[in-house]
Amino acid sequence: MTNLHAALHVGGKWLTGDGPEIRTVSPSTGRELAVTPSAGPNQVAAAVAAARHAFDDGEWSRLGPRERSALLYRLADLMERDRDRLLDLAAHEIGSPVGNAELHVDGPIAYFRWFAEAARRGPRDGWEEPLPLHHDPVTSASTLLREPAGVVSAITAYNGPLMLCAWKLGPALAAGCTTVLAPSPKAILCNSALVELVEEAGFPPGAVNLVFGPPAVTEQVVQADEVDLVSFTGSPAVGGMVMALAAPGLKKVVLELGGKSPNILLPGTDVASVVAPSSLRFCRNAGQACGATTRTLVPEKDFDEYVERSAEFLGNLVVGDPFSLKTAVGPLITGEHHRNVSGYVARAVDEGATVVTGGGRPAGLDEGFFFAPTLITDAPNTAEIAQEELFAPVGIVLPYRDVEEAIRVANDTKYALNANVWGPTPDALAVARRIRSGTVTINGGGGRRTDAPWGGPGHSGIGREGGEEGFREFFEVKHVQWPL
Repeated sequence: MTNLHAALHVGGKWLTGDGPEIRTVSPSTGRELAVTPSAGPNQVAAAVAAARHAFDDGEWSRLGPRERSALLYRLADLMERDRDRLLDLAAHEIGSPVGNAELHVDGPIAYFRWFAEAARRGPRDGWEEPLPLHHDPVTSASTLLREPAGVVSAITAYNGPLMLCAWKLGPALAAGCTTVLAPSPKAILCNSALVELVEEAGFPPGAVNLVFGPPAVTEQVVQADEVDLVSFTGSPAVGGMVMALAAPGLKKVVLELGGKSPNILLPGTDVASVVAPSSLRFCRNAGQACGATTRTLVPEKDFDEYVERSAEFLGNLVVGDPFSLKTAVGPLITGEHHRNVSGYVARAVDEGATVVTGGGRPAGLDEGFFFAPTLITDAPNTAEIAQEELFAPVGIVLPYRDVEEAIRVANDTKYALNANVWGPTPDALAVARRIRSGTVTINGGGGRRTDAPWGGPGHSGIGREGGEEGFREFFEVKHVQWPL
């Protein structure tokens, strides 16, 4: 049986919180799993101070890039050793099926290893980049130094705890920053398990600190004077509040926020071959993924066929026990979230939409917070359900007359995070260039790319995570010049 516990980690020491209790409830049963005291204000302040000391004067500040790289590689190896335990924790705490290993363990391991190598080699342009000699008014030399940004507040959501940590802690530590990790209260077990491995890997005290609790904890780690950079993943509404909290201190912010991403079938696409991947992309992790492609755009002549095939596919997906490898769709995170999603669907129906399949709790699943994979038609792109991020296995299908209309509808959203395009590659590439999106995947793409960035403009965020661009977020550039 997996040990279901969490604790604070401050300056290399495990602490019991002195703040309000967090009750961790199983999304698949609705039963209580653990009760954990959260961080009090003094403990949050101590975590920030520990990170500041480690960056300025501690053992961490004396480590070179190769030593940081070795620690990150060691962390990834320990995660691989404990793969089954970490998957089991994700199934318990967030209800994600153990078959989602790519999201919850394998992907994070790969990202930590990529950043371990990035720490060894340095940024693409080097830790130091000499500039050409300058001769006006005197001959002088210059160089650019890329230095760690400092103390990082890493604030993560519940839906992919270890992946989000890999995207934040990985580049921050590779760059030489120190961190205060403040995860969602809904994912403290997974985050605590990761920090246990951070400690076992041998990271010096203060390099990674863990605090969690109510919104006041997040507010404190954002506003702390000792913090230099804030990296946040969550909703646009909370992201806006994080920006406002960081503004008085003029802190740099990196925000990975929401999406309402399009999935476009171009004319001539074989509908039967793309139904399964198109439908799965808004159902994985019970649709609780910012990059879920929830708006499918289909040529008018293919609309009926697509809807029929997708509804059949969705109806056959196994919803239920997250500990079974047969399960494709687990529960939503909380009862409150389940009620919110039900409200979105009910309002869509009231406005004239049709629920083709799903629409609520699956038959036979009376416990937990399960929501059946749902397909909706007869709602315009301007409808609430087509514009708002539901974070649920709910997709909408929209017909289009021509490719110009498809592009216009795809871009008619405040989000710009992700997109899929299916069709002949030259045509799909031409469409991809016209879609406002941080990522566009054509014909299923080529699998995981740890060297590629993730993020998007608009309400999808600021900055990038992953790859070289994500690494660069955690540096400051210093110009040094001298006469010759």
